[in-house]
Amino acid sequence: FSIDGTVRNAKGTFTINLGAPKRTGIVGSDGTHGFMEVPQIAFLEGAITDSKTLDLKKDILDLKNSTVTLLLANGKTVTYSEAWYAGEGDVTSEEGEIAIRIEAMKAIES
Repeated sequence: FSIDGTVRNAKGTFTINLGAPKRTGIVGSDGTHGFMEVPQIAFLEGAITDSKTLDLKKDILDLKNSTVTLLLANGKTVTYSEAWYAGEGDVTSEEGEIAIRIEAMKAIES
């Protein structure tokens, strides 16, 4: 997990969404009519561990117009462009865990 090229200490499982349109079926009394499509925001959610070199406000809470990259266990990379921090800023004291939600204008899987 990196933000603008700076690697951060990722923890556990991350959830990703590439921002593809969401399709929902349309049904009438005579059967299925098709589907409607609505846009979704590309995002990733997970947790990182706080460190002495991390400035919570500057590096995370004020994050906007950034490039965020997540390397998945299967070797794929997901890159979020024009990304911003969309979380609430919660940090746990025991493990220094920071909940992360990054949203972006665009996500690319490679």
